[in-house]
Amino acid sequence: MSQWSEATEERARAIISRYPQKRSAVMPLLYLAMAEDGYLTNEGMEEVARRVGITPAQVHAVASFYTMYKREPTGRHLISCCTSISCMLLGGDDILHAVEDESGVPHGETDSQGFLSVEHVECIGACGGAPAVQVNYELIEGVTPERARDLVRWLKGARPEVINGDEMQELFGGVKSFDWAIKEEEGALGPYPAFQSLGTVGREGDA
Repeated sequence: MSQWSEATEERARAIISRYPQKRSAVMPLLYLAMAEDGYLTNEGMEEVARRVGITPAQVHAVASFYTMYKREPTGRHLISCCTSISCMLLGGDDILHAVEDESGVPHGETDSQGFLSVEHVECIGACGGAPAVQVNYELIEGVTPERARDLVRWLKGARPEVINGDEMQELFGGVKSFDWAIKEEEGALGPYPAFQSLGTVGREGDA
């Protein structure tokens, strides 16, 4: 039986209702399950399968294909360092090493407090602002190794409830690929993408 909260139940029903075939809702429902449990548990994937009328194996096949679906516990703040070609040529590996050294967390691991996870990732679509880093999928462009260390120290010290990309860009970023235009007041509530429909978006002070 589902252990999802009432709010998550309502969001799941709303998401499924948007699709002519329920199985098309698998991917957003997987993010919903992550937000509910902190990561994709077997029970969460089984619940998604039940709701869309496919097998747990089929859901697992989707979840295991895409790296943004985390099937193991992830820290409250997930630092993703791009090491694809554009970022690599401009020092992406040095930034990853600076994050690992400052946090004490190697790539693919989480600290003992469950606060920080570190990973290197393939292209995140910010080649014009390389090298780029994300925290909970909120983007920072034009990062340097020293600014990456500052970012880790800030996360540990400030322990923000909401991760806001504009704030981090101002504090730790450099050259951007383009003008971001309208200032974003909201941000991510956890180590999963910030989507209004999933309830994973918030403002500092409201979380």
